Amino acid sequence: MDFKGPARLRRGVFHPLTIIDDHSRYAVGLYACRNQQSRTVRERLTAVFRRYGLPAKMLADNGPPWGSGDERGAWSGLEIWLLKLGVMMIHGRPRHPQTQGKDERFHRTLGAELLRRADLRDTDHAQHELDRWRRVYNLERPHESIGLRPPVTRYRPSERSFPERLPEWEPCPGDAAVRVNEGGRIRHKGRCWYLGQAWDQEIVGLRASADLIQVRFGPYLIGQIDPRQRGARVQLVPLGRSAPSLHEPDAA
Repeated sequence: MDFKGPARLRRGVFHPLTIIDDHSRYAVGLYACRNQQSRTVRERLTAVFRRYGLPAKMLADNGPPWGSGDERGAWSGLEIWLLKLGVMMIHGRPRHPQTQGKDERFHRTLGAELLRRADLRDTDHAQHELDRWRRVYNLERPHESIGLRPPVTRYRPSERSFPERLPEWEPCPGDAAVRVNEGGRIRHKGRCWYLGQAWDQEIVGLRASADLIQVRFGPYLIGQIDPRQRGARVQLVPLGRSAPSLHEPDAA
């Protein structure tokens, strides 16, 4: 998923949010958004997940709202929300848009066939035109990389349904439960470490491992603490920060 943007309206601009299936190129979401905020993305993803089910992973770049843009690997609120749903966020290499090559190619097609041609009055009109174009793209338009067939011939919705109530996560047995507070800080045995603003009010588990303390969210390792160091920051272990090579662009 990514934003292609911004696109022109008669007055102002909008931000096209694109969400495509890696295997089939099927566009599960194409939205005319007024902004690029995390809340807006969550609302659109919720609609997609309700209709098509939950994916195993989602690929995006490193900038907001998908990632924090922090080279130290700080988590974003959107990543944590997806993790609670059992969806792993994976990120392309920094300054390497080729990793999201399929979405970049989709953007080029969208721009050539619609955005540079249509006279879009406002966001409602833009959404109507995006919906119309998306139907043609998914159901009729032949795609070279899948044998000149439309994406619908290869797409299958996920069998994992979207839960209307966000699952509650608890530390694994044996982990010491600690609530993150004070704007993203962990207090343990009289010391304090900074985990990240996005984790504020979440409950994490602490587990001793050799000379380190693991910071875990449910079964996932998200950081490590070295009590011997003076630094007051958790060494983060961002899940999926580098996408595997299978997401490199193909001949399409």
